[in-house]
Amino acid sequence: MRRSAFAVVALAALAAGAASAAAAEFPDGDARRGAYLARLAGCIGCHTDAAAGGAPLAGGAAIETRFGTFRPPNITQHAEDGIGGWSIADFAQAVRQGLAPDGSPYYPAFPYPSYAAFSDQDIADLYAAFRTVPAAAGGRQGNDLSFPWSVRQGLHLWRALHLDAAPPPQDPARSEAWNRGAWIVEGPGHCGACHTPRGLLGGQDAEDALTGSSDGPGGGPGGGKVPAITAAALAEKGWTADSLATALQTGLGRSGDAFGGGMGEVVRHSTAWLTPADRAAVAAYLLEP
Repeated sequence: MRRSAFAVVALAALAAGAASAAAAEFPDGDARRGAYLARLAGCIGCHTDAAAGGAPLAGGAAIETRFGTFRPPNITQHAEDGIGGWSIADFAQAVRQGLAPDGSPYYPAFPYPSYAAFSDQDIADLYAAFRTVPAAAGGRQGNDLSFPWSVRQGLHLWRALHLDAAPPPQDPARSEAWNRGAWIVEGPGHCGACHTPRGLLGGQDAEDALTGSSDGPGGGPGGGKVPAITAAALAEKGWTADSLATALQTGLGRSGDAFGGGMGEVVRHSTAWLTPADRAAVAAYLLEP
């Protein structure tokens, strides 16, 4: 009996020590900076069902795709429904590797391949920010996917094929703004998630990056058409660095028409909150590949 009790205590101590060691690997987090990164990464817009009056980050509206329906989960501090019980190591593993605390893989509707660009400091800041989010119940409806996409274990193969942990390349010959824009667009801003066509298994087609997607197998969320945002496509439509940066702030196109659908939500919940320097950086990168 005593030996069993000692073993339980010892195992608990080892687990606590491992958790402490994992937490010690990350720097102290800045919640204010983390809140900004959450906006930049689109967390609020995706995980909040604003149209239905849902609590912030308590679960987003359904996303219809050719694979079925994805429902962004609750990421508030609710212990059961959200991520209130997660350690920073759990959080980092989910955000950058697409794995739940128990090791099960997430579907890439959660753009963790892009979030792999987050540094340890970014993760610490994001974690600090999410720790301030009030707990809210709900948001556990789950996805509704057709076979074989409903077999979650197949995602281990998907991750092996499509998860690249390397950060977006930086070019020392380019300006600081251009390199910042590359990090945002190719990394946490995950512009390619909608603006790049996808193959049979749902991976982005790197050879046609940012060339847009159309109705059908390569379509964007909801099956709708998503325009190309390559430098050539933007220049053909008359976009300049100033007009593009302004559009990312206001949601208004060059002719004064408002962005609709998914892009309207991106502006409302994400790019409108960015600093002028970051919006200019995105424009610089998109217009000067």
